[in-house]
Amino acid sequence: MAENIGAEEKIEEQEVKKVIPKEKVILTGDRPTGKLHIGHYVGSLRRRVELQNSGEYDKIFIMIADAQALTDNADNPEKVRQNIIEVALDYLSCGLDPKKTTLFIQSMVPELTELTFYYMNLVTVSRLQRNPTVKSEIQMRNFETSIPVGFFTYPISQASDITAFQATTVPVGEDQLPMIEQTKEIVRRFNFIYSPTLVEPDSLLPKNQACSRLPGIDGKAKMSKSLGNCIYLSDTAEEVKTKIMSMFTDPTHIKITDPGHLEGNTVFTYLDAFCREEHFLRYLPEYQNLDELKAHYTRGGLGDIKVKKFLNAIMQEELEPIRQKRKEYEKDIPGVFRILQEGSQVAKERAAQTLAEVRKAMKMNYFDDLELMEEQSKKYAR
Repeated sequence: MAENIGAEEKIEEQEVKKVIPKEKVILTGDRPTGKLHIGHYVGSLRRRVELQNSGEYDKIFIMIADAQALTDNADNPEKVRQNIIEVALDYLSCGLDPKKTTLFIQSMVPELTELTFYYMNLVTVSRLQRNPTVKSEIQMRNFETSIPVGFFTYPISQASDITAFQATTVPVGEDQLPMIEQTKEIVRRFNFIYSPTLVEPDSLLPKNQACSRLPGIDGKAKMSKSLGNCIYLSDTAEEVKTKIMSMFTDPTHIKITDPGHLEGNTVFTYLDAFCREEHFLRYLPEYQNLDELKAHYTRGGLGDIKVKKFLNAIMQEELEPIRQKRKEYEKDIPGVFRILQEGSQVAKERAAQTLAEVRKAMKMNYFDDLELMEEQSKKYAR
């Protein structure tokens, strides 16, 4: 078997007997490096609530990935520690229900670390280096000359998270697809070398393309805390309004009569993500839908302020229930920690089941392997 370890040859699907999942299971999560913003909301949180309430899935696991957050925050663990509760509050205020969804903290499930260690033997350094997501993340963090090993092996850790819960579905953005493909490769390789044990996951992309990568309010491609261009789910109504009214639009649209451009116009990108036809009836009845509004803007005669006020009305309607729910949970922080503690125990038990199956497939369940004991006893009884 040694010659197979780390080998680069591709395992074709037809060579491996796929594991038929017994349940439909979702696994997803976020790194606790700050409060969650509306980019997280439209990109994943809103969809998670829909999936939770759809009744289509047997189990849903949502992870606060504190261990993975340390891969590029090892020198600032307090940042991660403080933001665990912030992310949990955002989860609960958006409508994730601990009675329907298991919310847990990654580091409280040590089985994930052991699975990661075993999977490391199934992936080569060159394969990790070719992962497009890893390459872009390394470049973004200026890690080119000094990549932390934990960060470099992030895709393997993610594979551990997904397979530990035998997840069949992983909601992701397009930029994360290479990570899911790497997980599939690890699953196929494990099942090929040992025995069919792990479930191969499928990715679930956002339904609305505008939701896949919401830009910052300054028009920059990425909404980021460090850039100061986020609208947070916990922002007050006044903070949201101020940020929307300062949003980047079309620099050539100086006068109301000037024709406006939609491409790169942050306000219209947000409208694509949040606007529904019923919003026009409530807040802008002179238009029937977003297409009419866009047409007026592009031919001229429609000012940015009016469009921004419309967006603000929509955003306040969307965010106010979240703000109110968060205030209620903030009154009982120990209760929020209990939810995480109970969820982490459920997650630990599930991951332990998978780990036991993995160890059995690898023939590392020495004390449960009666056949091995009998074989060894006969060997030394001669």
